[in-house]
Amino acid sequence: MKPRVLVSDELSTTAVDIFNDRGIDVDYQPEMGSDPDALLRCIDRYDGLAIRSATKATKELIDKAGALRVIGRAGIGVDNVDIVAATRRGIIVMNTPFGNSETTAEHAIGMMFALARQIPAAHQSILDGKWEKSRFMGSELLGKTLGVIGCGNIGAAVCRRANGLGMTVIGFDPYLNEDRATRIGIEKVTFEDLLERSDIVTLHVPMTESTRNMIDAAALARMKTSARLINCARGGLVDEEALREALTDGKLAGAALDVFAVEPPVGNPLLTLPQVITTPHLGASTTEAQENVALQVAMQMSDYLLSGAVSNAINMPSISAEDARRMQPWVKLANYLGSFVGQMTNEPIRELNVLYDGTVAELNTGALNAVVIAGLLKVANPEVNMVSAEDVARERGIIVSATTQSKSGIFDAYMKLSIRTGTRERSIVGTVFSDGRPRFIQIKGIYIEADVTEHMLYTTNEDTPGVIGRLGTILGEEGVNIANFNLGRSDAGSAIALLSVDAPISDAVLTRLRQSGSFNQVMPLRFGIED
Repeated sequence: MKPRVLVSDELSTTAVDIFNDRGIDVDYQPEMGSDPDALLRCIDRYDGLAIRSATKATKELIDKAGALRVIGRAGIGVDNVDIVAATRRGIIVMNTPFGNSETTAEHAIGMMFALARQIPAAHQSILDGKWEKSRFMGSELLGKTLGVIGCGNIGAAVCRRANGLGMTVIGFDPYLNEDRATRIGIEKVTFEDLLERSDIVTLHVPMTESTRNMIDAAALARMKTSARLINCARGGLVDEEALREALTDGKLAGAALDVFAVEPPVGNPLLTLPQVITTPHLGASTTEAQENVALQVAMQMSDYLLSGAVSNAINMPSISAEDARRMQPWVKLANYLGSFVGQMTNEPIRELNVLYDGTVAELNTGALNAVVIAGLLKVANPEVNMVSAEDVARERGIIVSATTQSKSGIFDAYMKLSIRTGTRERSIVGTVFSDGRPRFIQIKGIYIEADVTEHMLYTTNEDTPGVIGRLGTILGEEGVNIANFNLGRSDAGSAIALLSVDAPISDAVLTRLRQSGSFNQVMPLRFGIED
């Protein structure tokens, strides 16, 4: 029986042609993206779902998708897909990285010009029969300081264009190092410095919990009253009420918005302000970009449905069918090792090395390396996947290396991830036992044995009496249920604990632990656990 794919968003007919040519039945129903009830009624008939941004692949939809095997997002952003729900159901989520980076960068630059020269209002004035040259006094971009928040593919493309316009370009990105900043022609600065120095601020970061409302009232207060804000990235990065107040009170000169927290932005008070220009989420809307991403997503989905080949997957590494069975537990471990280091590190990484010891060295270590890097980088950028991970690491100036060696210890095989930043080195070791379950066995050179669970707590302390008791007491008083409690200590008097807990630990509990005076470090961890 032929696989069936539903295209529920406006997608180039190139995609439909590719599905048909590859022998896949395809239903092109672009109106369903805006009709979730209709989508819910029919989703269980399909093996694949091809979408853009209008379709919301929610947990409810995924739970009803009994036959669904793959969701293909034509574009890079996957914030409209419940990745956790899809992973738990064994549904692959693919995107098309890099397909629309240049197009989105061009749109940001276009919005910058339109805002600086008041082009939309001047155009409307002409249509109204007026000739108001003195009203529309503009501002040159030449010599102005552009602050780029997020210096990945799109941000870097904006930087290149702004340099060509004679602007001074500064950038903030927690994972941007000096070498990468030099290559893309910008000065690396802090978030606060960027806000204070920039004449124009443009956002190019993914939507995560850490970036939600990153431009809030406090951030806006740091900006020049003559400054302008551009957002062609994701709705929700800007506190829209705070932006409205800043514009109304004359604390900001203008804003150009392609995206909103709620789309379409019906009734949004920003739309009534003359200092604001808007477009309806057009960043990736060019003929060239849509052809590129449509072709990519159709080819990727067809390959998976027909042969099991996986590429550009968000929630599964791209490995061959032959290696999949042997590598599966090691793939999980590689992801957990990278995620651990990514969650523990908040400064640019200069070097990364993965050591493969014993029988794991005989596997596809190139694929495992990519999984480690993706696990590390997607903590800050969920759009990074196994296929794009090494390119992203290279762009960020991270020196990646791998080492293999014969069995050297009591374990048949293990993996060790080591990283170096400008101020420290960090390492973690893991293995897969005979039950197929990955475990951490060493952190910072201290031996420990811990299963990896979804919610964990990591602490470090001086090896003195009473610390374990205080940790258990505080968590017990706060209603935190401990599933597993794993301890390790060094000869030098340091101790670590890695706890599995049933649910995320609240900020209030973390603050209480940190203020207790018993711990050098308290860090909540979360891992995407697959069955």
